[in-house]
Amino acid sequence: MPVTVTAKRALRSSKRKAKVNRNISTSLEVAIRMAKKSKKPSQIVKAISLTDRATKKKYIHKNKAARIKSSLSKLLPKTAGKNSKKVKK
Repeated sequence: MPVTVTAKRALRSSKRKAKVNRNISTSLEVAIRMAKKSKKPSQIVKAISLTDRATKKKYIHKNKAARIKSSLSKLLPKTAGKNSKKVKK
């Protein structure tokens, strides 16, 4: 157990931060799992958004976030962009 006042304060702070990190962790893992399982665009976008938020709060490293987002974006359906040429009959 902490003895000094500042050590007690640090313990309280670390407990609060651990709870926040646990919430971020579980919500991110569940969102990624659901996105990979259902392959719905709305679920994938939600998981990508949670990944960005976890990176912003420095819960995960930016390279790990890039890997997660890359694997999730491969699940999105292909759409025709502006540069696609139309075939004339």
